[in-house]
This record gives sequence, C-alpha cells and structure tokens, in this order.
Amino acid sequence: MSHSNTDEKLVRMANQIATFFLSQPENERVDGVAGHINKFWEVRMRARFFEMIDAGEGEFLPLVRDAAAHVKRPVKTPA
Repeated sequence: MSHSNTDEKLVRMANQIATFFLSQPENERVDGVAGHINKFWEVRMRARFFEMIDAGEGEFLPLVRDAAAHVKRPVKTPA
C-alpha cells in the first residue's frame, strides 16, 4: 500500500471516529476522540498521525485536530 493510500485511510479512520463523537455531548467529544485513538491505534499509526497534524497535512475534521492535543505522542527511541 502506498504512503498516500495509508495516509488517506488514516484520515478517513480519524474522521469516522470524530463523526461518531459529534453525536455525543459537546464536553465529551475531544476526550472521546483522543481516548479512542490512544486506546486502539498502535504507535506507528499515532506517529504518522502526528507527522501529518504537525505538517498541516490531511483533511482532518476540526474535532480531530482539537483532539490531537490529547492524543499520546509516541516517544522516539534512539536506534
């Protein structure tokens, strides 16, 4: 799978999570999205998520971008 297809899938997944949480009370949305990503996304997925967020890439919904501040940023370990 190309990097582009992987990125598109990651954006689609994040946006689907956010779309679900849009039906929840407003004060639970950001934590709900972040909690789901923290619980179910592996380190490589979260690492690529932050590369994209930090670079302003991807058509993430605003709720996803807001939740990014609450997602656990993977720790880079020395090679």
